[in-house]
Amino acid sequence: MQLVVGKIGRAHGIRGDVSVEVRTDEPELRLGPGAVLLTDPASTGPLTVESGKVHSGRLLLRFAGVKDRNAAEALRGTVLIAEVDPEETPDDPEEYYDHQLIGLDVVLLDGTPVGELTEVVHLPYQDLLTVRKADGTEVLVPFVTRIVPVIDLENQRAVIDPPGGLIDPAGAEVAGSEAEEPVDGPEASAEDREESE
Repeated sequence: MQLVVGKIGRAHGIRGDVSVEVRTDEPELRLGPGAVLLTDPASTGPLTVESGKVHSGRLLLRFAGVKDRNAAEALRGTVLIAEVDPEETPDDPEEYYDHQLIGLDVVLLDGTPVGELTEVVHLPYQDLLTVRKADGTEVLVPFVTRIVPVIDLENQRAVIDPPGGLIDPAGAEVAGSEAEEPVDGPEASAEDREESE
């Protein structure tokens, strides 16, 4: 099983270090020294992590054979992929690997079917679940406990409690649609106008 664990950013310094956008909850395991990573595009790898450090909140890695800034810059945009045993699960019971989630049936709290979970989108500040509805359209669901309270791997389903409009745009509330008319507007009564003066 292959998992995307990072994406190489800009070169850092002149000795071959690169910044890495981390896409795993286990960077010390997946991106630690000695880790051998597949790449996309495949022609740039495999890459072996030689060393790593955190600098100004960013992970910097150096790969074996990448000795200067030019070689490091050539790796920019490369996606890093780890081989993982499909039976392996994260240590934290509240965490999941993408392959455990893809294919789950997505239902509302009352059991109403919504669709199938087709992808996990990793963004810097939040993960999103791509759900393909029965009509073929897709919606992105924030992967947070308030909206996705239950992941039931045994029964192969994800239970969601979406805010109005997330799944069905017709249920969206428009901000300001309930706003009251000002009391001194054309419909204000004489009593209202007196109070406002």
